[in-house]
Amino acid sequence: MSASGYEPKVQIFTFINLKVDHKDFCDHKIIMTNLQNSIDKNSLAHELVYKGLRMRIMCGEIKPGQFFTLRGIGESYGVSMTPSREAVRRLIAEGALAMTSSGRVLTPELSNERIEELAAMRALIEVELSSRALPRAHLALIDRLQAINARVAQAIDEHDAVTYIKTNLEFHRTLYLRAQAPAMLATAETVWLQLGPTMRALYGKLQRKEPPHFHRLILSALSAGDEPGLRVAVRSDVTQGLRMLTS
Repeated sequence: MSASGYEPKVQIFTFINLKVDHKDFCDHKIIMTNLQNSIDKNSLAHELVYKGLRMRIMCGEIKPGQFFTLRGIGESYGVSMTPSREAVRRLIAEGALAMTSSGRVLTPELSNERIEELAAMRALIEVELSSRALPRAHLALIDRLQAINARVAQAIDEHDAVTYIKTNLEFHRTLYLRAQAPAMLATAETVWLQLGPTMRALYGKLQRKEPPHFHRLILSALSAGDEPGLRVAVRSDVTQGLRMLTS
């Protein structure tokens, strides 16, 4: 156990140039090839810590209210405190981490009002992304989404919360990539980042036994070219569970 309070896993996910294939989303395998030679050592260390920790938070590996130290983060990624400090600073700015009055860093525990706000943002942004993706929803995409949904079901059968969250986000992101709206997708991912630890808490409360019902409705609407049905299914899928946490 490291000084950060969690078991260190050196699983670094690089987003150099932000070129991320949908198959790599939330995959924390070490990717050390094809890095730009123009990035100096300190900048590269900061980027690796930032992207690695960012994806762990987004994909629910870290629970709400979990404390970190810069030293612990540095030890986990094999870097000094300087890149750790810069990575934490960026994550605080994005709402993924918070700092107490005493200077301790932690994943925030969101209030009901904040959860409702983020759920509303998901409903607005992701419904629009799905609508824009529909004209480009070819059969290969639907097949890919069905395969991802099968992995969602497997994660539920195995009671694997982290894999469930990862594959659930992969399902949505794979669809939204077809919208060809990178600024909107980046905004959606920032919302996912802020909700990551909360989604981990939600998984324990839902006690799912099968994939989300609305995933099937999303797939049916895509197959039928039903835009109103797709918009309703996506809105329900991204908000229904979060409402349970505020009830």
